[in-house]
Amino acid sequence: MMKRQRGLSLIGLMMGAVVLIAIALLGMRMAPSYIEFVAIKKAINALAQEKRGAPAPEIRKAFDQRATIDDISTVGGKELEITKQGTDTVISVAYRKELPLFAKVGLYIDFYAASTPGQ
Repeated sequence: MMKRQRGLSLIGLMMGAVVLIAIALLGMRMAPSYIEFVAIKKAINALAQEKRGAPAPEIRKAFDQRATIDDISTVGGKELEITKQGTDTVISVAYRKELPLFAKVGLYIDFYAASTPGQ
């Protein structure tokens, strides 16, 4: 008895490759935005610890200095929201990043980062 062969056809293989390439390209396009978000989150957490109880202009200036070193260009010190919770300083920032993909198609990513009080 002859069994029917099973496997992937050439067209199926090519379609799968196109899907995988599209996902990889999208991931590579989004990676720098997430890397910058992680740098922003680290910077505001470090500033919340170092500048506990400091005035807001000093915290904004310190963030701008860190942003220069860490190559943060999306957010500046003026966009930081600085509040007090008891004796702790809470620094937060929310921003939207627009990533153009092709033609008139793009991607919006909303980021929000806040320092955790009491650490």
